[in-house]
Amino acid sequence: MKNFEGSWVCSTSNCGYIYNPSKGDRKGKIPPGTPFEKLPEDWKCPICGASKKAFRPMDQLEKKH
Repeated sequence: MKNFEGSWVCSTSNCGYIYNPSKGDRKGKIPPGTPFEKLPEDWKCPICGASKKAFRPMDQLEKKH
């Protein structure tokens, strides 16, 4: 699960997009290596358009299971 380190998942229903800092977001012109915390405040989920507030850290989700 190391390749998902620092990743955040969109928590809106029917989405589940994972922002992976090592990949960035090509559609949103976010370069690889950009941590989630450094994304612009107006950044949106490339799949459903949700705001950053809809995202949850993946490591928190993994601990629940």
